Amino acid sequence: MRRRPTAGVTLMELLIAVVLLSLLSVGLLFALRIGLNAYSKTQTRLMDNRRVAGAQRILEQELEGLVPVVTQCGGDGAPAAFFQGEPDTMRLVSTFSLEGAWRGQPQILEVFVIPGADGRGVRLVVNEIPYLGPRAAGRSCAGPHKFFAASAGEKSFVLADKLDFCRFTYLEQPPDVNSPLHWVPRFAGDDWPRAVRIEMAPLEPDPSRVQPITVVAPIHIFRRLETTYADIL
Repeated sequence: MRRRPTAGVTLMELLIAVVLLSLLSVGLLFALRIGLNAYSKTQTRLMDNRRVAGAQRILEQELEGLVPVVTQCGGDGAPAAFFQGEPDTMRLVSTFSLEGAWRGQPQILEVFVIPGADGRGVRLVVNEIPYLGPRAAGRSCAGPHKFFAASAGEKSFVLADKLDFCRFTYLEQPPDVNSPLHWVPRFAGDDWPRAVRIEMAPLEPDPSRVQPITVVAPIHIFRRLETTYADIL
C-alpha cells in the first residue's frame, strides 16, 4: 500500500506569505497615517475658522455692550465721556467680557494693536480690567480723550493674529446736526461715536480659510453730556 506524502507548507511559501502580510501592513499603516494627517489638518483649519469668526463676534458684542460712563479724568478734571478712539487703540467700558460674557460685571476694555511674532505683521489684543466705578476709571486718563498707553501682559487675550494691518475708524456726528456723518481715524467728540469700524487683512491670504474681515459695529447710544437725563420723564 502506497503512503501519501504529508501535506504542509514549504519554507518558500511561508516567506512569501510573511512578505505579503508585511506589505499589506505597511500599506494599511501609510493609509492610516495619511488619514490622520488629513483629519488633523481639517481640525486645525476648522479651529482657525472658528477662532476668526469668534473674534469678530466678540468685537461686535463688546461694542454693543458699551456703557456710557462719564468720569472726571485724573479725579479732578471736567466731566468727560470715558472713551478712547485712536487709530490703533480703543478704550471703553462694556457689559460684555471674555470671562463672563453678558453675565459678568462690567469691564474696562483696552483693545489695541501690537507687533506680531518675529516682527511680522500685527496682532489685535484686548485687556480686561474690572470696572469699579467712574472715579476709578478716571485714573486711567489725564484729560478728555487723553489716556495712558495700554500695554500687553500675561492676561492679554489675542483676538486676531498674523494680520497685515489693523486700524480703527469712528463714525462721528459733526457739531452741525444737519451735516452728514463721516468716518474719522481719531475720535475727539464730546460723547461717543455712532459706530466703530475695525479694518483687518490677513498677512498671508488663504482662500481655503475664513479670513479676518472688516467689522462694523453700531453704538446704540444717543445722549449728550450736558443733558441731565435723570430729570427727563
